[in-house]
Amino acid sequence: MKLESEDHSATFSIVEAPEWMNVIPLTSDNEIVLVEQYRYGIEEPTLELPGGMVDAGETHDETARRELLEETGYAGDTWSYLGKVSSNPAFLTNYTHLYVVQNCQKVQEQQLDGNERINIHTMPLDNFMELVHEGTVHHSLVVAAVAKYLLWRRDKE
Repeated sequence: MKLESEDHSATFSIVEAPEWMNVIPLTSDNEIVLVEQYRYGIEEPTLELPGGMVDAGETHDETARRELLEETGYAGDTWSYLGKVSSNPAFLTNYTHLYVVQNCQKVQEQQLDGNERINIHTMPLDNFMELVHEGTVHHSLVVAAVAKYLLWRRDKE
């Protein structure tokens, strides 16, 4: 059934984007590893999860491991896929895939791309959750990853 509001033509801007990846990296002390980087859209730095684009020929799993290592220098041993979310279905064609990795530890220095300027932060997971709750952490894909993580954690109990 077609709604009356759909009975017209319109022009839309659609961005064809590659798949993206976000990782929730947790240490054995239940601290989360975060990245801080400047975001030009809002003209301020944001506190986020490590992540990035899935390169051609790469699996989601390979991208998650590579991005975590490159952006933070951390690696972990227990990986769980949390699912995917629409990155922004209003104008983006892609999905963001979400992982949690446990027992992370620093194994090397960052290996950043030429345009990346990333500061690493670690903090207790509960402190991070409070930053999400109060809105200090406001990146929508990070907040979506937190929701998926909380559901995953609930299902494990």
